[in-house]
Amino acid sequence: MAGYNEIRGLRVKYLSADPSNAEDGQVWYNSTSGTLRVQGIGIASWSSGGNLATGRSLLGSAGTQTAGLGFGGLTGSITNATEEYNGSGWAVGGNLGTARRNLAGCGTQTSALGFGGYIGPYQNATEEYDGSSWTAGGNLGTARMQLAGAGIQTSALAFGGLKSGDTVTNATEEYDGSSWTAGGNLGTARWGLAGCGIQTAGLAFGGGNYPPSISSATEEYDGSSWTAGGNLGTARRYLAGCGIQTAGLAFGGIVSDKVTNTEKYDGTSWTDSTAMSTAKSGLGGAGTQTSALAFGGPPSSTATEEYNFTSNTITPATWSAGGNLGTGKYGPQGFGVSQTSQVAAGGLIGSPTATATTESYNGTSWSEGNNLGTARANGAGGGTETAGIVALGRNPSANPSPQVRYTLTEEYNGTSFSEVNDCPEASYRKVGAGTQTALMVCGGIPPSYPPYSNTSFEYDGTNWTAGGTMPQKGDYMDGVGVTTACVIFGADTSVPSNVACLDYDGSSFSANNNMNIAHGGQHTVAGTVTAALVAGGGAPYAVAGAAETYDGTSFTSNASLGQPGQRGGKSGTSTAAIAVGGNSGAPPYALVDTEEYNVGSTTTGPASNITTS
Repeated sequence: MAGYNEIRGLRVKYLSADPSNAEDGQVWYNSTSGTLRVQGIGIASWSSGGNLATGRSLLGSAGTQTAGLGFGGLTGSITNATEEYNGSGWAVGGNLGTARRNLAGCGTQTSALGFGGYIGPYQNATEEYDGSSWTAGGNLGTARMQLAGAGIQTSALAFGGLKSGDTVTNATEEYDGSSWTAGGNLGTARWGLAGCGIQTAGLAFGGGNYPPSISSATEEYDGSSWTAGGNLGTARRYLAGCGIQTAGLAFGGIVSDKVTNTEKYDGTSWTDSTAMSTAKSGLGGAGTQTSALAFGGPPSSTATEEYNFTSNTITPATWSAGGNLGTGKYGPQGFGVSQTSQVAAGGLIGSPTATATTESYNGTSWSEGNNLGTARANGAGGGTETAGIVALGRNPSANPSPQVRYTLTEEYNGTSFSEVNDCPEASYRKVGAGTQTALMVCGGIPPSYPPYSNTSFEYDGTNWTAGGTMPQKGDYMDGVGVTTACVIFGADTSVPSNVACLDYDGSSFSANNNMNIAHGGQHTVAGTVTAALVAGGGAPYAVAGAAETYDGTSFTSNASLGQPGQRGGKSGTSTAAIAVGGNSGAPPYALVDTEEYNVGSTTTGPASNITTS
């Protein structure tokens, strides 16, 4: 009988203990237990990733699952937008020089290639990406769209597609980093196909002819010519792919409608794998056969899915339901340090009516405590559950005019509120960041509204003093940090585009990179100036569930809230974010919902004994 080394060409390692970093499928003999062991049994799964900031279809793509790139495409109009994926969320990159759809791409996030596509005429433009900006490369010999690509920036393949006159082409071109030259033609001319691999070992699969038809054909390129490979199990077009010639992955596409089908190629034949969560076509794809990324698709989808074939259990970041508030409210003044220590003071209920009701959360349930001295909403909250502060706010009972605006400030000691010195400016939605002894508030709606305010004030635990002037007016903001170092999210003169991010150093504001998503309207915030999370909101009165993380420089998308809305809640760490109450955008408006953020995890699968039973 043949031994393992004769079958696999490898000897079984003889170890006294299981290795700490065993790969899936690795085999060894454990001399201590006297057993033959194998690491895991591979399991394929698709799971949700962070949403694109700009939903789109028919886009170009490149990179890996943890460093993906999406560019161009159709958002309703043709776009030049580029986004970069870091394994959990997307951040805005440099725009393409030429906006287009139905283009192809290859390479890595920091060294990518985009080529071909469609604007009105077919395109032959090629652009090279260096991780921040695109520059023009050599033009394709044949202008075309709905083509496929493979390889790297300095050694790429372009093949198939539609050219002038809606003519299907089998032309292949090779790129050397500066110019394209003709390669061997595909055996089957087609468009809407997918590709992967490298210039000397490429793979083409799926697609169709024109008028619309679908193909299951697979072809392999050796650097000069194509030869037939094993057919796809499901013929389709507008699919995506990734991997290499001997380990390819095909997913999504159209048969008569969008499909979820996923197939793996081993260099000879395709086999079915776990289906995508959502049927998609015209999507982007990146990564490897065991670690892939799928994103976008019609109609202007923002959804991202991650494919993993592993013995590990991957749990994506999510928001989960917590205990409901006793009283539904929106615009409460919130403060606290985590999901197990949170206070929601006041807010709006009913038609709307301001309330003084205060509730505290212990990680499981809310309990009512002593009321605010003055019923109000849309004020500024800060501090901890035992040393909190509530300043400013409004009572809209006389809405629409005049609406009562407050200068009042109250401190909370964990049991009750006591009034302290007033803020110099009566206003509401003038929110910021800080603690009971170091609170900064800015922007908002003053008695002279319109316009919005651009003033700021700082509280030191006793007195208020004027702070720096904002470079742009705004309201409905929120932030993290303290008076000497904080970040304000959502400041903008135009409420529907509350995307600005401002840094404050204790004396002056400076503009930082904008958020990807307008979180106008009240949003929940958590974390520090270099590790924050912003979720929910609406602009100006709509509601949103989108979430973003901030690293001190840029924003990346994250798991969306289960209940969209203008949510409340504050936390000292981004990994312990909490969303409290809020406005749902529809009757009865005032939410009782609480949601807690879960970061997600990867758990390595166990090793098992190999038996003959």
